[in-house]
Amino acid sequence: MSAFRPGLLPSLVVMALLPLLLGLGLWQLTRAEEKRALLAMHESRRLAEPVTVAQLQRRQDRAYVRVRLHGRFDAEHGLLLDNRIRGGRAGVEVLQPFYDQASGLWLLLNRGWRPWPDRRVVPAFTTPEGALSLTAWAYVPPGEPFQLPRGADAPGWPRLVTTVEPAALWRHLGRAGLPQELRLEAGPATFQADWPVVAMSPDKHLGYAVQWFALAAALLGLFIYLGLHNARETRHEPSHRPA
Repeated sequence: MSAFRPGLLPSLVVMALLPLLLGLGLWQLTRAEEKRALLAMHESRRLAEPVTVAQLQRRQDRAYVRVRLHGRFDAEHGLLLDNRIRGGRAGVEVLQPFYDQASGLWLLLNRGWRPWPDRRVVPAFTTPEGALSLTAWAYVPPGEPFQLPRGADAPGWPRLVTTVEPAALWRHLGRAGLPQELRLEAGPATFQADWPVVAMSPDKHLGYAVQWFALAAALLGLFIYLGLHNARETRHEPSHRPA
């Protein structure tokens, strides 16, 4: 032990920080694996045949499941999902009720992104008329479920919101509807429909993991150097003995 004397304070710092840094690195590796699995599931379901709304209702796991629809839009009631950025530009996502004739249910369809360059003017959009056959996919938000914010019951449509829960909208309108947001695939009824599957790619998580592990290695290397240096300095101290 005389060859290694790091000192009490450095030892306590390393004992506290090293497990934390290693834990953060392992957490990033876990997140990367989760994102890879999510992307693989999205790709497999994107290539699958669309199901009916009734079949979607019976599923427990609905994320990214494609759905075929036939019905019409409600042009009077719409939501503008605010604070959506595309290519560095601010905008909104347009969500409108859609009546599916086969299931007899109302669905909340996200038609995609629209730019909003002037906050003083409400974004304008048109609604397709007549019966439409569309394909969409079920969106399951991560984390906490969407909630209808305060002020959403204010008069006037379309309503600007920052978060939205379809079930709350159906209760407000007095309709039977699916408590699930559906995102339209690219087509004549969509605007800019380029939703990212994940906010951060697996490669970014791997990059962060490498950074945390590098910090852990640097901390451990500094600790070892300090311990060896202090031990060497102790050996070279002159001894003072009474004559």
